[in-house]
Amino acid sequence: MCASLVRDIMKKNVISIDSSMTVNDAAKMMDDASIGAIVVLENGIAVGIITERDLVRRIIAKEKPLSTNVKVAMSSPLIVINPDDTVWDLAQLMKTRRIHRVPAVKDNRLVGMVTTSDIVRLCSIGSDDEMSKITEQILLRMKPKE
Repeated sequence: MCASLVRDIMKKNVISIDSSMTVNDAAKMMDDASIGAIVVLENGIAVGIITERDLVRRIIAKEKPLSTNVKVAMSSPLIVINPDDTVWDLAQLMKTRRIHRVPAVKDNRLVGMVTTSDIVRLCSIGSDDEMSKITEQILLRMKPKE
């Protein structure tokens, strides 16, 4: 897994929404595309991400109208990764920041999206022996330091 790069596993077709749109627009786009998050753009630059969880916690639970601007509900500042970084770097970022989706940005341009599912898919490729080795390495790195 360490040798793989983010660009090798990221999805290149990323759904995005302009920051001037509403959470209702975002929810419809997520439903239409069967995805759980959309990157929010302002003047073509990725500034945030709006997830299903954001909609629940910041809109529905607070009984705000669906006409609320996405900027109110989005998570920001946006945590991103370079597509040339390793998948191990990505996994560490996800672990330390406790996030499940990371947009890939290069030269201030949104070029992809990576999720925890993409990492799992990468780990599931190969023989059972390879899977055992990967699992063993993950468990060794998860052990608390004494």
